Amino acid sequence: MSDAAQPSAAEVRAAAEAVKAALDRHLDAVERRSGQDDPAVYAAFDELAAAAEVYDELLYDTYDEVTPFEIPGSDTLPAYAGPEEPSALSVLIRRDYTVAKPQRLLHQAQRIADLDPDAADDATGHAPDAAAVVGSSVHAALGVLFGEFEPDEIASRHKEFGLEEGDSTLWVAAVDEPAEPGEWLAAPFDQADPQRVVCRFDISSVFDEELGIDDEDELLEPADKER
Repeated sequence: MSDAAQPSAAEVRAAAEAVKAALDRHLDAVERRSGQDDPAVYAAFDELAAAAEVYDELLYDTYDEVTPFEIPGSDTLPAYAGPEEPSALSVLIRRDYTVAKPQRLLHQAQRIADLDPDAADDATGHAPDAAAVVGSSVHAALGVLFGEFEPDEIASRHKEFGLEEGDSTLWVAAVDEPAEPGEWLAAPFDQADPQRVVCRFDISSVFDEELGIDDEDELLEPADKER
C-alpha cells in the first residue's frame, strides 16, 4: 500500500473508539439477555466482530502492528435472514474422510458381508456370494460399511475401519415448512440457503494448528468451536 493510500492516525483512533463502543453494547446485551439464544446478543456479537476487524486492518495498514483479537471470518456465512421463530428445520451434515488404510477397510467390510449377507445385498443391489462381494474393491467395501452402520457410529469408529477424519460441519437451517416425503431426495443440497442457517458447528484440524495442539491430542470440544 502506498503512503497516499494509508489510513490516517485519526481513522485508526476512530476505529479503536468504535471497538470500545461495540464492547459496551455487547456487554449490555449480555447483561440484559432474555434467553440462551437472544438475537440481541448475537447482533451485538456480530457488531463487535466487525468493529474489531476494521480496527485490526487499519492498525496493521498504518503501523504494521497486529492485535491479539481472533476475528471470525466474515465470508463463512452471510447474515441470517430467516424467521426469528423457525417452525421447521433442515439439518445438513458433511463429514470428510480419507481411506488411510485400504486393507483394513476391505477386511472389515468383508467381515460384515460374511456375517450379514443382507449388507452385501443392500450395497450391491443384488444378492451376491458374500465371500466375494468385497474382494479388492474399495468402492464395494464403502458401500457395505455405510450400508451397515449409521454415520455417527462410523464417525466414532473411523480408525477401526481404516478411515482418517477430515473436516466436518453441521448446519441447522430454518425452512418455511416441512418438506413432503421424497420431495428433495433427488437433489438434497440444492436448496441449502446460507442465509437461513440458524447455527453451525465445525470441526477442523486448522483449529488444532492454531492452538498448537499435537496430532495425537483430542479434537476440540464443542465449546471450543467457532460460534
